[in-house]
Amino acid sequence: MNNKHIMIYGAYGYTGELIAREAVARGYHPILAGRNAQKLQLLADELNLPAVVIPLDTQETLEQSLLNVDLVIHCAGPFSATAEPMMRACINAQTHYQDITGEIAVFEAAYSLGDKARTAGIVLCPGTGFDVIPTDCLAAALHAAMPSATHLVLGFDSDSSLSPGTAKTAIEGLGIGSAVRRNGRIQVTRHGQVTRQVDFGRGAKFAVAIPWGDIATAFHSTGIGNIEVYIPMPPGRARKLQYLNTFRWLLRNNRVQNWLKAKVNKSLRGPSDTYRAKHKTWVWGEVRNDRRGERKVGRLVTANGYDVTVSGALAVMEFLVDYAGDGGYFTPSALCGAGLVEKLPGSSALDITSG
Repeated sequence: MNNKHIMIYGAYGYTGELIAREAVARGYHPILAGRNAQKLQLLADELNLPAVVIPLDTQETLEQSLLNVDLVIHCAGPFSATAEPMMRACINAQTHYQDITGEIAVFEAAYSLGDKARTAGIVLCPGTGFDVIPTDCLAAALHAAMPSATHLVLGFDSDSSLSPGTAKTAIEGLGIGSAVRRNGRIQVTRHGQVTRQVDFGRGAKFAVAIPWGDIATAFHSTGIGNIEVYIPMPPGRARKLQYLNTFRWLLRNNRVQNWLKAKVNKSLRGPSDTYRAKHKTWVWGEVRNDRRGERKVGRLVTANGYDVTVSGALAVMEFLVDYAGDGGYFTPSALCGAGLVEKLPGSSALDITSG
């Protein structure tokens, strides 16, 4: 077993705990870290792992805690608040960084820190879970099939329920709006404004564009300047989503945000092992070159998103513990190759066909 020092920060959260348990099952002995001493110690005692309480609001303390750590798997949300301090600390401590976010702002922050990471010789690779790996790998495969593509559309279809962390991230986005990329630039759009019919693999469905991480990552993976990401949604629900546009100013209010997140804490628990095993994910993508009239479509099926996050995060971790390449910012497909998703348990092969 590799003797590199691996830290899982935010290990007692729903997904962080799943990753920690699977890492132990694979024979790893990671350091568990986070901000809540009681939750952290309970899990550390159960798994017989070392634990360290590390706040994120003191940069010097955070950097000192990482000096003997080779790699951090960052699982503590909201990533909009926690990711950049951890990334900067990893750069200064010369520690590889990966996380499980899907937030556009985090990917853009990581990209902006790419030169510093390159100088430090460390990798910044956010989005090493379902949040990006399947769609990013599909985007890279589609681009390889059509290097001249000018437009990329992605999407996924799943019946799975949400974990508390994912739900809180969605709440944060309510006050911002949706997003697409047009001519290389990210544009904020109104909730429910951009729609189309999509066959994700289970028949054509009405779908709505969402501010998924690929609006940032797929651009860096492929260079394609026009990108949209969709999920299926009943038209009636889409109309209700559009009503929220009137109240986006209110949904950005800290008190409203905290009230909504408190309701999540009281009412929501992550899906069980049995539930996850029954709910797969269908992933779809399309590239086209309007000038040439060319079009290609790609599809694959993966395990439940949370299971993909566990296996994906550990696959990237195992790639990085033996990594000897250049530092910098990477998307999952740019770091590990477009075939990464096909290696994950429960994933089908990438299927690319002419449109």
